[in-house]
Amino acid sequence: MPVADASQVISGVAERYASSLFELALEAGTIDAVAADLNRFQAMIDESGDLQRLVLSPVFTAEDQVKAISAIGEKAGFHALVLNFLKVVASNRRLFAVPGMVAAYRQILARHKGEISADVTSAHALSAEQETELKAALKGVTGKDVSISVTVDPSLLGGLIVKIGSRQIDTSLRTKLSTLKLALKEVG
Repeated sequence: MPVADASQVISGVAERYASSLFELALEAGTIDAVAADLNRFQAMIDESGDLQRLVLSPVFTAEDQVKAISAIGEKAGFHALVLNFLKVVASNRRLFAVPGMVAAYRQILARHKGEISADVTSAHALSAEQETELKAALKGVTGKDVSISVTVDPSLLGGLIVKIGSRQIDTSLRTKLSTLKLALKEVG
């Protein structure tokens, strides 16, 4: 299967799972609590190489993944709906798609609230004041309230990369230096 087709399958799977979870959370009145737990789980994945291997590696059996996810979710105090969701995802051998599911859930939640979701990558953690300023700036550009999901990537050196839908704004120092390097090569 070509790479483009594989990503479409993953995003289709992620969208279906996220939609189902959102409907259940909406019925239970826990859409924000579920979002918070999903964000915490994504942060755990981002910070732990071992958890990344568990999620991405086909070596682990579904039973191993379910046991590990159960232990992690219970220790983290995840909402029962999130814990059951993650167990179902693990037993169906779909843990590799969890990051896409989290992103899809965020988008569904934002649409439900009349917001636009933006993925922001920053060289360092943003303060609450910086997040508020960024949301206000993005609202000025889009005309809608914007919910942001911030990821820290020190390799950017400085600046931000903001993705809203299919649009991307890259003000990172790494990109500016790469552009300057290319320009200097062309001159020389």
